[in-house]
Amino acid sequence: MKLITNNFDGLGPKDYTTSLEGPRGVVVHRRLNSPVEMQATLVSSVPGFIVPAAGARLQLIRNDGTKLFTGYLENSAEYEYLGWTVTGPAYRYKLIAFSDELTLDRKALPVKTPVVGRTAGAALRSITEEIFPGEFDTTKVDDVATLASWEVDPQKTWSELAGEIAMQTRAAYRVLDGEILLKAIPVALHEISEDNPGLCPTELKVRRVNRIVNDLTVVGAVEPQSYVKDWFCADGFSLRFDLSQVPFTRRNRVLLDEEFRGTCLDPVRWELRGDVNAVSVNGGKLQIQCDGEDGSTVVQLAEKLELGGALVLQHGQVKFTAVSDGIFGGLYTSSVCTSNCLAGFRVSPGNGASAIQGIINGGAVGPVMPTTAEHQYAMTTRLYASEIYRSNEVFHSSVHDVGRGGEAIQADVRVVLEVREMDPGNPGTSTTIVLYDGVLYNSPECCTYALFDGGSLHCDVTFTRILRPVDAEVRSAIPGEDYRTRLPGALSEGAECSVSEAPALQFFSAFVPAANEKIVVTYRGCGRAAAHINDPASISTTKRGNDNGIIGRVCEIVFPSPRTSVDCANAALAFLDDSVREGWTGEYKILSDFLPDAVDIFPGDAVDVSAATRRAQFRAIVREVQIQVRDLAHDRAEYKVRFADEEAEPIALALRTAPQNSIPSLDSIPIPELRLPISSLSAAEVVNITSTSVSIDTGVSLPPGFGIEARRSDAAWGFENDRNLLGRFGTRVIELPRFSRIQTYFVRLYDNSNPPNYSAFSTVIHIDYPL
Repeated sequence: MKLITNNFDGLGPKDYTTSLEGPRGVVVHRRLNSPVEMQATLVSSVPGFIVPAAGARLQLIRNDGTKLFTGYLENSAEYEYLGWTVTGPAYRYKLIAFSDELTLDRKALPVKTPVVGRTAGAALRSITEEIFPGEFDTTKVDDVATLASWEVDPQKTWSELAGEIAMQTRAAYRVLDGEILLKAIPVALHEISEDNPGLCPTELKVRRVNRIVNDLTVVGAVEPQSYVKDWFCADGFSLRFDLSQVPFTRRNRVLLDEEFRGTCLDPVRWELRGDVNAVSVNGGKLQIQCDGEDGSTVVQLAEKLELGGALVLQHGQVKFTAVSDGIFGGLYTSSVCTSNCLAGFRVSPGNGASAIQGIINGGAVGPVMPTTAEHQYAMTTRLYASEIYRSNEVFHSSVHDVGRGGEAIQADVRVVLEVREMDPGNPGTSTTIVLYDGVLYNSPECCTYALFDGGSLHCDVTFTRILRPVDAEVRSAIPGEDYRTRLPGALSEGAECSVSEAPALQFFSAFVPAANEKIVVTYRGCGRAAAHINDPASISTTKRGNDNGIIGRVCEIVFPSPRTSVDCANAALAFLDDSVREGWTGEYKILSDFLPDAVDIFPGDAVDVSAATRRAQFRAIVREVQIQVRDLAHDRAEYKVRFADEEAEPIALALRTAPQNSIPSLDSIPIPELRLPISSLSAAEVVNITSTSVSIDTGVSLPPGFGIEARRSDAAWGFENDRNLLGRFGTRVIELPRFSRIQTYFVRLYDNSNPPNYSAFSTVIHIDYPL
């Protein structure tokens, strides 16, 4: 066994084996989904001895060429003076090195759009290529499973993100000799038996762990809950309108900010297909000069976009240099072609110039804006989805390898296509036209975004931005006119109003609503996500006398983070898959000569343990491996392996005790029954308001036995309580009494089961109109 070090001083790799402090001078410590650490101790009093410097590359190699460790010295060696010898002073040098991902951890990740609908392997390859292109071999990175949605935190290191990806998909990653591996657990299988040669019975330690939990309450983050629509009538001078509920809000952020710097497109951020010579980057502009048919040249975003909550896509300021034909800012349901275009801007020839028109579901819609030479055109798409998240998270256990959750969430999306024309010669003037303002029903949960899909496009584009503003939709209508969408957000971004947690809608002074202008604000209320799940079979088994058999726990899932109550329920079910049985932990020591099947052992491998004298027969997952070198000449090392099954230590779930101030009343978290969920009335609209009544179209045609229940407050749902009941209805359109200027109604759908099953969340209709 050899220790090879390269100080990158021009002298090349050097053999430091003879300088190791005895055969025990090297220890390698492997942990599941973490960088590998190697400690080595050198002793030398030889003149001219070169101490390995910070950043030096270290390799521990067997005589047959197998590499046990490759990595880098993070910091300078620690010195310890040993005394004076005939050749001069002697020192001991302690080296601490980490595996190859240290070079990746030192790179900063740029702000990146969330990963949507990608496999774990694709996500890992993407972030690797983004920060260190071409440096690592990723051929052993398996797809493993699909990530529903994953936010890339640029403040974390590559190894932290790789650990997240692996944990979220119940996989193991490691980096060795410039090669990255990602595989589903178990990566390999080893047999451990008391009868194995070389295994001393005293070196095999197993312990039964009783951590049974059969009644679990999981508390998640703040989630979107009730579907709220607040209706106001302006008086001509008021700027502030108080909302009926505290709105659910996410941190406003820029998902993409492309200024087209440099001399080429970022290959990690963008995909260029077709004629590569037709697209160039120069002087902060994307220059497009392509001639062909539909789809002949395409620049699309590498990541898909989730059509959830609010999104603003600014496709940039476009200057046409010749008559053009193609699609700008297209959102596509699958491959990029006109027939798959969900929404975008159609540019087509007309009267010797180009014209811009909206395109929805593959067809041209709305008015046509003719273009003028030398003018610039800012095309913007605004999206407002009825659901904030478009898929449930996935939670894994040893029982359900494919995981629990991951279902798509149906939603409708309002699309607003807007074009602003600017004359650089007269910057004080501009013209804005809304080409389309409508709702796409049952929209896909994610889509492909193409900056342009060129047939014959000749233009310059100055920037492209994707923003996630406040998740609220504001619309208004002047008497006698149709409703138009108003932009909430920052005044500097051209917004007309803001929605805050005050809770309030605040118009900016330049956009005072006119007298009798009708305003409707659509948003989601908020509340703490939580779920209470138990295992009746386990409870029945653990009953003893007066003990009811319930073994409960209240906790938070740290990762993967449950965003909604449905996620909390799936996380609880995944945890209970393993927690209703006793678990096993253990460790064993064995010399490398007697390793099972004579192969190396890594965290993420499985071990089948058979110890008849201890009544132990189980499969566990290796969590840590410590390799202590014993004999360098004969490649002999002692392996200390720690293992545990998922009944004792979950792999794909990280839990912690929930803070007291985050725990809702446990009585308010019902144990769900295994019945089909009932959809919420998210499409409900007010159709008429009088001084004594309000008519509401609930947006659903009721099947036999179904009904609508309306109440004055969001409580006491069910036939057994009428204390705040306004009525139960069997028709789509319902009429409710109005008693004052300000009135709030809560409605839910219920089915024909016994007892009835209700919508998970209420729809809130709030009216603030003069009588």
